[in-house]
This record gives sequence, C-alpha cells and structure tokens, in this order.
Amino acid sequence: MIPTIIISSITFITVTLSILFFPKIRVGKFSIPTYWIIALIGAVILLATNLVPIKDVMSELTNDSSINPLKIIVLFFSMTILSIFLDEVGLFKYLANVAANKAKNNQFALFTIFYVLTAILTIFTSNDIVILTFTPFICFFCKNSKINPIPYLVAEFSAANTWSLMLIIGNPTNIYLATSANIGFFEYFKIMALPTVCAGLIEYAVLVLIFFRKLKTPLQITHEEYHIENKVALVVGVAHLLTCLGFLVFSSYLNIEMWLVALICASSLLIFTFMMCIITKKNWNYLTGSLKKLPYPLIPFFLSMFVIVVSLNYQGISDKLAELLSHTNTIWTYGFSSFFVSNLINNIPMSILFTDMCNNNMAIYATIVGSNIGAFLTPTGALAGIMFINLVNEHETKYSFLDFVKYGSLVSLPIIAVALLTLSIGL
Repeated sequence: MIPTIIISSITFITVTLSILFFPKIRVGKFSIPTYWIIALIGAVILLATNLVPIKDVMSELTNDSSINPLKIIVLFFSMTILSIFLDEVGLFKYLANVAANKAKNNQFALFTIFYVLTAILTIFTSNDIVILTFTPFICFFCKNSKINPIPYLVAEFSAANTWSLMLIIGNPTNIYLATSANIGFFEYFKIMALPTVCAGLIEYAVLVLIFFRKLKTPLQITHEEYHIENKVALVVGVAHLLTCLGFLVFSSYLNIEMWLVALICASSLLIFTFMMCIITKKNWNYLTGSLKKLPYPLIPFFLSMFVIVVSLNYQGISDKLAELLSHTNTIWTYGFSSFFVSNLINNIPMSILFTDMCNNNMAIYATIVGSNIGAFLTPTGALAGIMFINLVNEHETKYSFLDFVKYGSLVSLPIIAVALLTLSIGL
C-alpha cells in the first residue's frame, strides 16, 4: 500500500508542478504538453512493479459497463468534434461579434451579453470548447478596444465551469461520474438544472460586484459586421448537434448508450464534411481544423490517471478514504472535498478516484458540483485551466497564477456553497 501511495502522490505533485513551471517541452518544431507524459510514467511504473495487476486494468478497459474509460473518451471526443466544427464554420465568432455590436459603447451590456452567451454555448457544447474558442477572441477584442480584459476573462472561465453543470455532456467529469451511477441524460438534467441556474445567477452578481469600477469605463470601438460564408455547413453542423442532443435526452428510454449516439453523429458530420470538400474542392479547413484542434493529450492522461486510481482501489485506499467521508453530511462533505482535491490532483483523476468512494447518488451529484466549480479556484483544477492560462499568455495578456487564484477564490467559494445548498434542497 505504501509504495502505491508514494508513487501516486509523486505523480500527482509532479503533474501539478509541470503545469505551473514547465508545461511544455520542445521536440524540434513541436511543443508537447508535459502533464500527460508524467502521468503516463507514473502509470507505467505501477504496472511494471506489479503494484496493480495488468489483468485488473485490462478487465476495467474491456468491461461492458457505462464507466468504461474508452466509452467516456469516445463520447467526449465525439461531442468535441461537433462543437469544434461549428467553431471552424464561424458560429462562435459570429455570435461574439453580434454580442459586441449589440452592446454599443456600454461595458456593462457587453459584459452581460458575453456572460449569457458563454453560458448558453457551454450548455449546448462544453466548457473546454467555449474556453478554447472564446479566450482568444476576448484577448483580441479587448486589446483592440483598449479595455481591461480581466473582467471578461474571469467571467468567461467562471461561467464556462458553472453552466457546464447543466447537462451531462458539459464536462468529462460529469460524464464519468454520472454514468458510473447509471444516471441518464434527462434524470441528470432534472436534478442539476436548479443548482446550475441558482449558482449562475449568484455568480453573475458576484462578478458585477467585483468588477463594477472597471466596467464603468465606456467602450470606444468600431462596430464591424461578420458573416458566415458557408451557410450549408452551418446548418448541417447545427442539425447534427441538435440531433445528437435530442437522442441523448432519450437515450436511456431507447436503450442506446450515449457514447454510441455521439459517435454516430460525429462520424456522420465528418463524412458529410469530407464529401463536401471533395465536391467543392475547397473548405478543407473545416475537416482538418476540426481534427487538429481535438485535445489528443487528454487520451493518455485520462487512461494513465485511470491506471493510477485502479491501483489505489486495488490496494484498498479508496475504501479507507470513503470511510472517512461517510460520517458527515454527504452533499457538503463530498462537494467540498472534491472541490479541493480537484485542485490537488486535477478534476479528472479526482473524479475517477471518487467514483468508487461515492456510495449513493447524493455523493455523485455533490462530487460533480465540486469537479466543475473547483476548476476555477486554481489553474491546476482542470485541463480547462491549463488551456486557459496558455491561451492568455500566448495573446500577451497579463494574468498570473496569483491573479487566477485571487479571482477564483472570490468567485468559486460562494458559488459552490450556493450550488450545494440548492442541491441539498432539491434532493
């Protein structure tokens, strides 16, 4: 047991340090994220030393349960393809441009429109996609408008990781935790809708209070029109996303697994895009751009962390942790512990670890809340935080680790309290 704890702890700590101090390594012209390499090394050591039998890992990878990690990866990547395609078509940029034009010269109006737009897009796509697409736009827009980007960046990141609670597809941690308890798409929505709305409304009020003075400065921008060139691709992309969402809602009643629904819709969209490119002999960026932007490092990271958590379960460590959490109020204990543990080891391994620790659905829902809202306490709380910091730095916007923690603490602590309180009332 002790060697497993030591190796796992060193891996978690080193992953966190890599995110903070050496996030990438350069190999020729390519830069490779270090966090998944470190996680992979930790998993290989555990397997090589037989601290977790490989047959146990293979059994988990090949079983037909809803929490098979391969099914989770397929579901997440399929939904990501649907969302990235719409970004490549220009939908997100178009909506952001409309928002900027509607606000005219009023920063409060712009701030509100951006917050609402982020919330809506997050609900129907996912938090990672919104952060990947909106962060560069915010940095570019604020630089050209000569306004402070911090209020908009904080609002975007907070909203994306709060409204991602609404649907089961909003975050990979939602998918993993909910499917582990066989919670269906609609059942999940019924429970999480009210906590999400309450947390989101309070969050907006908190953000306005924090940035009230900064938002009083009038905007001085030139309004521009942006048009989507390929409307056929837009219609087809939106149709695929809505069709996928529709089937996901009724998947449990139709006895179809969610990963299969998402895979069929994503495959159909890719086939259509390929045929469109062949026929028109142009717009290959819709296909290549969608495939290039997929978060491929998530695959080895997720599977490596899965191996590490299987080793903790094999040694009985998860049972001991579950026993520690079982003596107090389930929702508050699991909610806050998952919130803080996410920032120690990242919310994906936390979710895998807590899956075997949750002994009822109350614990599952509370852990989902902690995994989402914990993402904006520190940059290490989620992969979304890592991507966000990298994007902000690439666009030469001053936003340090301490800035992230300062604003993250001000927003996340009251919001998780509201979400858990609402959840406890609803359950």
